[in-house]
Amino acid sequence: MMNSFISSSRGRIDKVLAKQLDVSRNQVEKLIRDGLVLVNDKKILKTSFKIEEGDSIGYMFVEAQKKVVAPIDFDVEVLYEDDYILVVNKPSGLVVHPAPSVKEATLVDWLVHKGISLSTISGEERHGIVHRIDKETTGVLVVAKTNEAHEKLSLQLQDKSMGRYYLALIDCPLKEDCIVQKPIGRNLKNRLKMDVVMGGRSAKTAFAKLDQTAHGVELIVAKLFSGRTHQIRVHLNSLGRHVLGDVLYGFKSKRDRIQRVNLHAYLLYLVHPHTGEKMEFKAGLFDDMTAYISKYFDKERVEAQIEALHLKFT
Repeated sequence: MMNSFISSSRGRIDKVLAKQLDVSRNQVEKLIRDGLVLVNDKKILKTSFKIEEGDSIGYMFVEAQKKVVAPIDFDVEVLYEDDYILVVNKPSGLVVHPAPSVKEATLVDWLVHKGISLSTISGEERHGIVHRIDKETTGVLVVAKTNEAHEKLSLQLQDKSMGRYYLALIDCPLKEDCIVQKPIGRNLKNRLKMDVVMGGRSAKTAFAKLDQTAHGVELIVAKLFSGRTHQIRVHLNSLGRHVLGDVLYGFKSKRDRIQRVNLHAYLLYLVHPHTGEKMEFKAGLFDDMTAYISKYFDKERVEAQIEALHLKFT
């Protein structure tokens, strides 16, 4: 059933409607994206659409369909938890949040299944999710349990007081430590891929060498200064390097059968959104990367290099 009212003010449709209905901007944005908002009997699809005083605003709420969730037959390692945040070590193969194309259970489904309190400002499908990690990538990820914590952590991502260090095994050594600052956007020929493109969103990644094997595979650390989709993989590809197992971006191997993208979010630092305390979390490598490093690298030297990650970017 369509509801309506006459606007008593002018401005952006999302702001006016959120105030009128006393709901969040995220909820209003979803109504607009779903084609459920009319202005003077015309469907509006842009949240920035400007309305005038006296315009007729129509809106409709659709009853949510009960979601069928795949069985939760896995567990996730919890590195830290309090009343405001939860920090986990995400395994490979686990999608962070639901999407129309995702059929299996996600990290958000697991969180809900566990009865963990989550923030709601990112919308129903992304409860608690402040930042994400690709399906095959492993490692540390923070989840917000309250809306206040979510807002403060999101601001930290923007002002860089929250940061991440990734470990990656790549197929060819870097010539030297370097910083790549190239814009990233959707690949024009393959919608599954991102690419360095003119007019893309600004992106910056720092890479540092850690150790390498006799056959040329190198362990590196990457520090993100922005959070674009596939950012590390795209920037490495622009250097002619690829993460082991990353066939989407050009990895090829005759030596080993690599089961997944060997990229791991090892360290996350942030300021606690409630106490203001500076905190740091480390997520141990999973068995596949550990086994590869133990087989081909000097394990003690690698462990020493990993412990000194901070020194690479100071």
